[in-house]
Amino acid sequence: MAPDIPKEQKAQVITADGVMTLKTIPVPTPGPQEILIHILYSGVCHTDLHALNNDWPLPRKTPLVGGHEGAGVVVAKGSLVASGQGVDVGDYVGIPWLNSTCHHCTFCMQAQEMLCSEAQLSGYTVDGSFQQYAVANASHVAKLPKDKGVELDAAAPILCAGLTVYTGLKQSEARPGQYVAIVGAGGGLGSLATQYAKAMGLHVIAIDGGPEKGESCKKLGAEVYVDYLKSKDLVADVKAATADGLGPHGVLLLAPMEKPFQQATGYVRSHGTVVCIGMPAGAKVSMPVFDTVVRMVQVKGSYVGNRQDMVEAIDFFLRGLVRAPVKVVGMSELGGVFDAMRENKVVGRYVLDTSR
Repeated sequence: MAPDIPKEQKAQVITADGVMTLKTIPVPTPGPQEILIHILYSGVCHTDLHALNNDWPLPRKTPLVGGHEGAGVVVAKGSLVASGQGVDVGDYVGIPWLNSTCHHCTFCMQAQEMLCSEAQLSGYTVDGSFQQYAVANASHVAKLPKDKGVELDAAAPILCAGLTVYTGLKQSEARPGQYVAIVGAGGGLGSLATQYAKAMGLHVIAIDGGPEKGESCKKLGAEVYVDYLKSKDLVADVKAATADGLGPHGVLLLAPMEKPFQQATGYVRSHGTVVCIGMPAGAKVSMPVFDTVVRMVQVKGSYVGNRQDMVEAIDFFLRGLVRAPVKVVGMSELGGVFDAMRENKVVGRYVLDTSR
């Protein structure tokens, strides 16, 4: 029996830079290669705040429904979506940042689809998951096994935050028994990065500000917490957190501010890797060239992940190895979530319940 699909729905709509309104809009119709998803929960990412402010050098759709961590149930599919694609009506799926790609460019052919020049981005270049019903490309949605009793509110943050930090840890090339510093460890990405790192056998040095975030980081598996608000010498404190005092083998930069991007090469271990993931508006990365060369330090960017990375990131979640500390609020409260982000007061991840 086909699900009953309404003609109208509630959505948070960006109508101009910095202006967002809860509105009633039509329920979209899926194209030939798309599916229609009844969004039950959607995580809120710092990227969504950048989309609202339109402060990235990337053209944004206007008007726009933001959001790219939407978890829900397939209620309809386009004419070209075959059952053999592994997506059918009634399935649990997630809408990730990468809504669609071309599938035929050199990057797509090498499983680097996040670099596709024709990529469409959920909640940025196409409407995303801050609505009750959303369309997505069938080949890019994340599969969430219904038979394993997946809690969709808990799964939502894995679709971007989990995928992003899991891929970043792989990019750091840190091996079990080695050290990784996670900058911005108390936030949504950081809370998951700490758990993935611990599950991968790494020693975690958490860096963030304030005692509440420190307590959260320790509960999630960080061995050491460095409070940048109290530290008089951050570089020395991070190095001292490793057994031999040489610094962490990898650094994940998740913070939404520029200063950590200037500090990381000072405390990363020689022959270590600094991975840039957070994207503060207008920020730049700088490093001393001589020191970077003679210490053989690598600095690289890591951008979400490919579809296989998504499968792996979800597998950690399904096995109970990672779980974001989520706070579920109504979709009508999204403005307040953004206020908390601006004030750097978010501990863990906010998830929107689209029914309220």
